[in-house]
Amino acid sequence: MTLSRRAFALGTTALAMAAPALPVSAWASSDLDQQLTAFLDAAFEEELAMNPEWLTRLGRKTQYDRLTDRSDEAAEKRLAWRRANVAEMKRRFDPAKLGVDARTSFEIWALELERAEESHRWREHDYVFGRGGPHAGLPGFLINAHRVDSAADMDAYLARVKAIGPTLDVMRGKAERAAAKGIRMPGFAYAQTLEEVKKITTGAPFDGGADSALFVDAKAKAAALRTAGRIDAAAEAKVVAAVAEAMTGGMKPAYDRLGSWLEADRTKASAEPQGAGSLPNGRAYYEAALRDQTTTNLTADEIHALGLAEVKRIRVEMEALKARMGFSGTLEDLFVFMRTDDRFYVANDDAGRAIYLKTCEDFLAAMRARLPEQFGRLPKSPLVVKRVELYREEPGGAAHYNSGAVDGSRPGVYYVHLADTRATPIYEIEGTCYHEGWPGHHMQISIAQELTGLPVFRTQYHYGAYVEGWGLYVEQLAKEMGFYTDLHSDFGRLGREIWRAIRLVVDTGIHAKGWSEAQAFEFYSSNSPQPVGKIRSEIRRYFMSPGRATSYKVGMIKILELRAMAKARMGGKYEQRAFHDMLMSAGSLPLPVLEARVKRWMG
Repeated sequence: MTLSRRAFALGTTALAMAAPALPVSAWASSDLDQQLTAFLDAAFEEELAMNPEWLTRLGRKTQYDRLTDRSDEAAEKRLAWRRANVAEMKRRFDPAKLGVDARTSFEIWALELERAEESHRWREHDYVFGRGGPHAGLPGFLINAHRVDSAADMDAYLARVKAIGPTLDVMRGKAERAAAKGIRMPGFAYAQTLEEVKKITTGAPFDGGADSALFVDAKAKAAALRTAGRIDAAAEAKVVAAVAEAMTGGMKPAYDRLGSWLEADRTKASAEPQGAGSLPNGRAYYEAALRDQTTTNLTADEIHALGLAEVKRIRVEMEALKARMGFSGTLEDLFVFMRTDDRFYVANDDAGRAIYLKTCEDFLAAMRARLPEQFGRLPKSPLVVKRVELYREEPGGAAHYNSGAVDGSRPGVYYVHLADTRATPIYEIEGTCYHEGWPGHHMQISIAQELTGLPVFRTQYHYGAYVEGWGLYVEQLAKEMGFYTDLHSDFGRLGREIWRAIRLVVDTGIHAKGWSEAQAFEFYSSNSPQPVGKIRSEIRRYFMSPGRATSYKVGMIKILELRAMAKARMGGKYEQRAFHDMLMSAGSLPLPVLEARVKRWMG
């Protein structure tokens, strides 16, 4: 978890008061501004040098044979570096003398130190081996991010396979120390992680079965080098054998050690999952998580009340659409119908999954063609739709997006969980495509990565309320553009929006009000048409990631508020393409910073 920002409201209010109303093009131009940008770019390069995996995700091949050091010592070194760097920035630059955009960069970089400090404070509260943990993330990183174009790249791949075992041992040590202090993930997560470990370490070269996912990838990359004439058959066989030895000799024993510890420690975990409030200092931890995820000072009670109000409002819209659909039963009856009727699901086989993915591609292509109506700037990065790799696939798991490389060498990927298509209804496909792809995460993140004239860190840092708020905002924008022509798909859109409102209620219910899994399920299922399997998966996701689920709706509401404000104040001068381009022209921002930016843009 990333944490921060008690001072966002104060800092951005001061920034807004100090800054005159200027056109966007005039916000940064002075020599001092350029000096700050140079300073921050050099600092970001120093930060990247401590994170080889981030370098790889950016498309660079520096430190290509290393994984990021996850030890406590490395974490202390990174924090000490950031403290010294921010102190140096404050010594060299007076924010009162900076232009508006440059001062924004100054403020955000300074506040990132606070983020790092608070993250360090709560470092043991994160569940190390939960969903998306290093046990699954490290193989996934090699498969999806480590590009092999030469023999040297393949040697670096081998070195990283060898580093998986030691890295996993370091992370297991962190989990053991947290458990000793009474910080354990819920019992269900132990079972899930053990199953993932089993999938990763089953098959060749570990046993006589079909090739495991990582071994499939290693073989494919080596074979591609041979086909391209960059290595011969003997070299291919040699490197594949070396990868197999690294997987069986170093990687597998580390996974076995992890599995043994998980099996032993799960007996001490609570069979009935409990929220963050049950952890040592859990209430303070959750409050920090909410500040981080929303980039606001909203309390758990305020977020809970906001969620209840939004659920009530969206149910009214659902009732109206139900009438248009000609459905005679109650709204709850309609939820059951849409969960259970076969017409809303593809077959749970490879043919059905292919239909699902093709449907996604068709929706994305239709939206891509109409983007110029709403956006003046479009990204260069390509987008692909893929099924989640089998070893990490979860029935009912939420779709997600992985950004492409800055240089375009790796496309952005919209991932879909299709282990059980009965947990993934087709009436949700359309809204999910817009959220994850065009004009959602892929477009916003790709444009951010391609920005010039800003410190590079602002093209790479992400704030959940902005990023996820944007994704949910464009689901509604697509409706305004005339999409969702099928009434069931439109109901799916409302289902997705109420899902995010439900998150506000359920997340705060679990972590601040002590809700049980059964209480969360009752509220969720009473207000959503989503399949039972997806609902259960989502609720368990909230137990594992306190606060994260609150960012979507809070961010969407703020963007809609800012758009309404701009329309009201600017009248006939308001132009929506310009508004959207302005929102995406500064990278991801904390919500108070975004609000100050919009107010300056309005003049």
